[in-house]
Amino acid sequence: MNKQKVKLSKKLRRKQRVRAKVFGTAKRPRFSVFRSLKGIYAQLIDDASGKTLVSASDKENQEIKKSPFGLELTLRSQAQGQGMAERKNQKNNKDGVLGGKVGVAYAIGELIAKKAVKKGIKQVVFDRGSYKYHGRVKALAEGARKGGLKI
Repeated sequence: MNKQKVKLSKKLRRKQRVRAKVFGTAKRPRFSVFRSLKGIYAQLIDDASGKTLVSASDKENQEIKKSPFGLELTLRSQAQGQGMAERKNQKNNKDGVLGGKVGVAYAIGELIAKKAVKKGIKQVVFDRGSYKYHGRVKALAEGARKGGLKI
């Protein structure tokens, strides 16, 4: 097998191993994460009925959100109109300000938590899929915790 097929098969095995242990109900739905190169998507899923209860992504047209690091982020195409040097300086600010995808993931976590609490959901089971609990996935979970969800 070539490298790409090996990587894909390992990813699928990791995902199956996580999904075998995680199951969501109406009271405690599964908090599923999908990460692409450009965006991040989160859903609360009731596996018993097979329905999505709440969803959020960075593609939604929302107002400006605050990240935990004090940087204002626009969820839809925050980096438009900025040069590469400006974005690089924005991420590596000496004040500890993080921007970019990690900050957006944190804001999405807060957004999905806000929607879930509005529907009466307070506890969830975190399904990280085949991703490590690091970076954007970790920021999403921390944002959801800050928003009021118990993971």
